[in-house]
Amino acid sequence: MMKRLLISCPLVLLLASCYQPQRDCKSFKNGRYTFTTTIDGEEKTTLFVRNDTMEIDYFEGKADTSAVRWINDCEYVVKKFNPNSLAEEKSVHMKILSTTDDSYTFEYGIVGRDKKSTGTAVREQ
Repeated sequence: MMKRLLISCPLVLLLASCYQPQRDCKSFKNGRYTFTTTIDGEEKTTLFVRNDTMEIDYFEGKADTSAVRWINDCEYVVKKFNPNSLAEEKSVHMKILSTTDDSYTFEYGIVGRDKKSTGTAVREQ
């Protein structure tokens, strides 16, 4: 019994360490997506439309356009065309962590800062 346990434990660990989440990032470079987050205890949804080089965000009745620069298939940087404040002038680094058929989970944060947040974007049909 102990011998089987000693043999099976490393095998399970080996198989578990080989698991990689699905990352079909190329299929999410263009499209229409929604992202929902909680701000001050209230759920807020952003709709954004992205092509290879530009993204338009629609939030609370306002549209905002940003330049998109792809670093690789799964990472890109977003920079607003017309920022309204110093905070909006900062670029945001986005990294797609995993994908499904109609959504992707991503990590994002201000370029040069350590603080990162995560979210999920869902493709609009």
